[in-house]
Amino acid sequence: MTIQINRPEIEALIQQRLHSGAFQSVEDVVSDALEIQAEREVWLQENKAAIDAKIERGLAQLDRGEGIPGDKLRDRLEADKAARLADRSGS
Repeated sequence: MTIQINRPEIEALIQQRLHSGAFQSVEDVVSDALEIQAEREVWLQENKAAIDAKIERGLAQLDRGEGIPGDKLRDRLEADKAARLADRSGS
């Protein structure tokens, strides 16, 4: 089988992986990517009910007027992100 990659950014990513020394061939890079994709799909299927429940809970909160204005939500998300990054750099 021959696979053609027409997007230079994808080819560059593959080349980066090869030059890192973690992979011996393009086939190894593609195989690893497909394994990760399969693992992600399994995780999503295993957690689908919980994800759906959280979405439903959020929609119900919005219906009750319990939403957060967009600017406050962005501020909260930025603060959460900064805290996670600080935790990672501190560990």
